[in-house]
Amino acid sequence: MKKSIIYLLFISLFLTNCKNDCNKLCFTPPEPFQFEIVDAKTGINVFTNNTFESRYIKVVNLKDGSRVDYNFISENNYNVLTINTIGWETEIVNYSIQINDNEIFTLYVDAEFLSENCCSFSRYNEIKIENAQYNYDKEKGLYTIFIN
Repeated sequence: MKKSIIYLLFISLFLTNCKNDCNKLCFTPPEPFQFEIVDAKTGINVFTNNTFESRYIKVVNLKDGSRVDYNFISENNYNVLTINTIGWETEIVNYSIQINDNEIFTLYVDAEFLSENCCSFSRYNEIKIENAQYNYDKEKGLYTIFIN
């Protein structure tokens, strides 16, 4: 019995002296996917030059045909489609971005939501844009999609 009490005392003393390295928990939200769609010949945004209207944009989940939430930012001739829903969980997405029911490009993302060293964050293992030429500006986090 005496050994059990000493053993319990030792374990409780050991556990109380353990320090948690996580003084603060941290969370980094996933980066949004931002797309500027421009005319391949002129380089001008197709919403700025009124080739298309933003109300005819659709983002469709190719897995089940459902609509995907997105935002369209239109300020001072800056017209950008933003998808904020990717990366909040571990998932693979395959979306069709359409204007006037015509597919402009597809977006494939393999996203992983991780928790390491007391921090939660997203990692994009693979990102593919297909059926369109594009350029990615890492500093701005902006994909420029070129259409004819």
